[in-house]
Amino acid sequence: MPTAPQTTDELYEALQANQRRPYGRTRTVTAEELVDAAERFEETLPLVRALLELQEAYTYGSEPRKSPVAFARLLTLFDEQPDVFDENLRHLVFWRFKWVAAALRALPEIPLTSLRQWLTEMRERYEKAGLGLQPYYGQAYRLAAHVGEDEALAFELWAGRTRTRLSDCEACEIGERALYHLAAGDDERALGTWEPVLAGKESCQEEPARSIAHALLPLLRAGHTDRARESHLAGYRGCRRNPSMSGEVGRHLEFCALTGNEARGLELLAENRNLFDEVDSPLELLDFLTGVEVLLRRVEQLGHGELPAAGFPGRTWTVSGLRAEVHGRADDLAARFDARNGTTAHTERRSSRLDRAPLLEALELTLRTRHLDEVVPGAPVVAPAARTAPDLSEPLPELIARARALDERGHPDARACWTEVRTRVTARGYTHPDDPAVGPLARLRADLLADEASRLGERDDFTGAAALYEEAAGLYDDAGTPAHAALARAHALLATAEIPPRTSASAGSGTTLRGPADGPDDTPAEVAALTAAHAAMVRLHAESSGLAPYQEARLLRLRATALGLRLQASGSDGHVAAVLDEVGLLHDFATRHDVTGQIAGALILRASTFALSGDLPAAVAETDALLDRLNAHGPAWHLPRALGLRARLRLGAQDAEGAHADLGEALRLAADWPADAVDTARLHGDLAEACLRLGRPDEALRHLTRSAELNLRRGDRFDAYCAYSNAATLSLDLGRVEDCIALLDSLLAEPDVAAGEPNDRLVAQLRLTRARALRAGEDLKAATAEFLALAAESAGWDDDPGSHAVIAAETAVLLAEADEFDRAREAADQALAAHARDPRHEALSNCLRELARLQARQQGADGLAGALAFLADAGRVADGARTAGYEAHGRSLDSALAYEYGRVHAYADAYEEALAALEKALALLGEPGPDSDRAGEWAECVRFAAAMEGIYLERPAPALARLDAAVSRLTALGHTDETEPLTSLADRLRDEE
Repeated sequence: MPTAPQTTDELYEALQANQRRPYGRTRTVTAEELVDAAERFEETLPLVRALLELQEAYTYGSEPRKSPVAFARLLTLFDEQPDVFDENLRHLVFWRFKWVAAALRALPEIPLTSLRQWLTEMRERYEKAGLGLQPYYGQAYRLAAHVGEDEALAFELWAGRTRTRLSDCEACEIGERALYHLAAGDDERALGTWEPVLAGKESCQEEPARSIAHALLPLLRAGHTDRARESHLAGYRGCRRNPSMSGEVGRHLEFCALTGNEARGLELLAENRNLFDEVDSPLELLDFLTGVEVLLRRVEQLGHGELPAAGFPGRTWTVSGLRAEVHGRADDLAARFDARNGTTAHTERRSSRLDRAPLLEALELTLRTRHLDEVVPGAPVVAPAARTAPDLSEPLPELIARARALDERGHPDARACWTEVRTRVTARGYTHPDDPAVGPLARLRADLLADEASRLGERDDFTGAAALYEEAAGLYDDAGTPAHAALARAHALLATAEIPPRTSASAGSGTTLRGPADGPDDTPAEVAALTAAHAAMVRLHAESSGLAPYQEARLLRLRATALGLRLQASGSDGHVAAVLDEVGLLHDFATRHDVTGQIAGALILRASTFALSGDLPAAVAETDALLDRLNAHGPAWHLPRALGLRARLRLGAQDAEGAHADLGEALRLAADWPADAVDTARLHGDLAEACLRLGRPDEALRHLTRSAELNLRRGDRFDAYCAYSNAATLSLDLGRVEDCIALLDSLLAEPDVAAGEPNDRLVAQLRLTRARALRAGEDLKAATAEFLALAAESAGWDDDPGSHAVIAAETAVLLAEADEFDRAREAADQALAAHARDPRHEALSNCLRELARLQARQQGADGLAGALAFLADAGRVADGARTAGYEAHGRSLDSALAYEYGRVHAYADAYEEALAALEKALALLGEPGPDSDRAGEWAECVRFAAAMEGIYLERPAPALARLDAAVSRLTALGHTDETEPLTSLADRLRDEE
C-alpha cells in the first residue's frame, strides 16, 4: 500500500479495492496494513470493517492460525461497543463463529476440548441472542465427521432442523449432506443429493467447485464418464492455485491418476506448485498432499519415477524423490490429527485413497492428450508405431550403403537409416570402418549434416539448414566428392533464399492477429532472393561435372522449386512460364534417365504451378495424370501427397465431398510411411477444413488436434500451436467452452509459449481465444482481466493497429457489462483510434452498438446521452465502410444501426423516437423476398415497431395492420417460422382491445 489512508472515506475505498483482489498474500498483507491504519482513527467502526476484511483474507487465504485471532479482536469490540454494530455487522459476527470453528478443526495443535468449548460458546451466544441453533448443530456435525465418531447422530441432529438466516448457504449444506452419504459408501444417494449443485442450480463462492472435486470418482464409479470429464474441466478451473481449495486440487490430481491421465496430472501439479508454499492449513495440506501422492505413486508404478516434478520450493524434485517427501509429511499430518482426536480416522481415510486402483485405463480428458513420454521439455516424443519400422540391425558398412541407396531414390526409410547411423557414429569409442565402399569419415559426416539440414528445412529453420548444407559441401570437397558438394551448395542457395527478410510476427494459419510479415514490403526482397538463387544454381549446374543422373535431376528439381517459390511469393502471371519451362527440363531429364521419383516431382510441381496461376482445370488434369502414373509406376510414397494436392484443388473448386474422399484415402496410404515423409500432419489439417465445409465440426476438431500432435512429434511447434489455436477456436464455436479453456491453459503453460518464443502474436491469439472462452463461460472477472492485459499490450502493435482495435472494442464491452461505462468509453476511444489507422468496420460497429444497448438498458434515460454517443461513433464507422465499399458478412451495418437506435430509445422510454428509428431500419432492409436471408431480421423489426406502436404508444390499430400485413407477406413467401412472434403479438394486442 503506497500511502496509508488519511480519512475514513479513503480507508473504506481502500477496503473496497482490496476486496476486488484475489485471495492470497497480496490481499492479506494489504488487509493487515489497513487494520493498522484503522486503529489510528478515533471511531470504532473503521476498525470493525477492517477486521472483518482481515479475517476474510485469512480464512480464504488458508491461514487458519490467524483467523481466530482477528475474530477475537472483533468479538471484544462487539461485546464492549455493541451499538457500533448495525444489523448487518451483527449478522456477520454471528456468521463468523462458523469460520473460527473450521479454523480450529484445521489445526492439530488445538486440543479437542478447545474445539468443543468453542462450539459451546457459539451455542450459548446464539441462544442468548435468540437465534436458531441449526448452524451450531451443523458445526457439531462437522466436528464429529472430522473426528470420525458419532457421525450418524450428529448428522440427524443437524440435517433434520429447519434452516435459519445464519445457516450455511444451500449449496454448501447440500455438499455436506452428500459427503455424509459418500462416506457411508452410498455413491448413488450422494450423487442424487449433489445434483442441484452439480447441475448449477445452487452455487456460492466455493460451490460447485468444492462438490465437483469430491464427486468425480463417484461419477466414474456410476458409469457417468462424460459427466465426470466435463466436471473435471469446469471444476478444476474453479479451484486451481487457490490455497483455500488446495484439498480440491488434490482430488483433481487423484482423478487424473486414476483415469490414465498421469501426464495431465503432472502438468496440473506444476501449475499449482504455489500450494506447496502457500497453504498454511494443516488439514487442507493433508488433503492436497494425499492427492499429490496418489498421482506420484501411479507415475512411479508406471516406471517414470525419474521424471521431473514440481514440489516444495528450494530444490528440484523427481517423481520418486517428491513422492517420498510427500509421503513422510502427509503421514505425519494424519498422525497428528488422529493423536489430537483420539481416533484413527485420518490415517484410515488417507490409506483408502492411496490404495485405490485406477478406475479407467484411459479417459480422454482434453483435446490435447498427453503421455508421460512427453513430459520432459525438449525430449523427443516417440510416435505410436503406425507401420513396421525398417530393420536396422545390419553392420555399419551395410547400413551406410543402404542409407545412401535409399537417399538416392528419395525413399522415406532413408531418414530412419541415417538416424541409426548417427547414433552409432556419435557413440563413445566409435571407430570409422576401413572400407572403400564407406569412404572417408569426412564423407559420412557430410552425409549426416545434409540429412540434418534437410530436417531443419522441413521445420522452416532455413538459416540453420543453409549453414549445415554449406558445412556439408566443404566436407564433401575434402572427401573428394565434388558432385555431392555441388548438390549441397544448391540446397544451401535455396535455403538461404527462403530465410525471411525479417522475423515474421504473424500468427500463422487460422489466427486473427496480423504481423509485419503480412504486409507487402517483404515480397520484393523475397522475389529478388529467389531469382538470385535460381541464377546461382544455373551457374553452379553449368560449372559442375560428373553429376550422377539422380544428382542432376535433384539439382533441376531445386531450380524449378526456386522459381515455383518465386511465383508463390509474387503471384505474378509473368513468372508462370519460367516455372513450367524448368519443370519441363526436369521432367524430360528424369524420363530419359528413368528417375521415377523426380518424374513424380516434376508432375507435382507442374500441377502446383497451374494451381498457383489460377488454372484449376489444368491443375486437376495434371494431378489426375500424376495419380495414374503413381498407381502404375510408383513411387508409392508420393501417393498421399498427390492425393492431398488434388484434395486441396477440389476444396478450391468447392468440392468438399471429393476432397474428403481424397484425404481419407491419403491418410489410409500414409499409414504405410513415416508421418513426416508424407506430411500426415497437413493431411489431417486439410481434412479438418473439408469436414468443416461438410458441416462435420466434431470430426474437424479431431483432425485439427491430430495435426497438432503430429507437428509436435516432428518438432514443428509453431505449426502445432497454430493447429491447436484453430482447434480451440472451433471448440469455442461448438460451445465446448471448458474444452477450449483446458486446451489453451495447457498450451499457455508450455515454457516456450509462456516466454513468447514461438511468436508473440500467436501467443496473444491463444490468450485472446481464452479470454473469449472465459467470457462465454461467464467468468467475467477473469475474462475482463485478460482483455485489459491484451488491450494494453496490443496498443504497442504499430504494425497491426487493426487487431488492437478489435481487442480494445471487446474489452470495452466487457467493462460495460460490469457497469464501468467510463472505462468502457476510454477503451472504445482506443479502438476507434486504431480503427482509423487499420479499419475493422464490422467488428467495431458490432461492439459500439452493443455498448449503446448495454448503457441504455442498464441506465435507462440517464444513460441515453452516452448510448447515443456510442451509436454516433457506430454511424461514422458505417459511413467509412460505405465509402470504402466494404460489405458486412452479417447484418447490414446501416440497418443494424437503425434498429439499435430504436432499441436504445425504447430503453430510455422515448417511444416515438424508437418507432421512427425502426421505420428507418425497415426502409433500409426493404421487403423480404422468397429466398431472402434477411426475413428474420425484417420480421423482428416489424415486431419491435408494432410493440412500440401498439403497447407503449397505445395505438393498437396501426400496429395490428402492420402485423397482419407482415404475416401475410411472410406466409406467401414461405417464411412461416418468422410469422410466429408476429402472430403472438397480434393476439396479445387483440386480447387487450
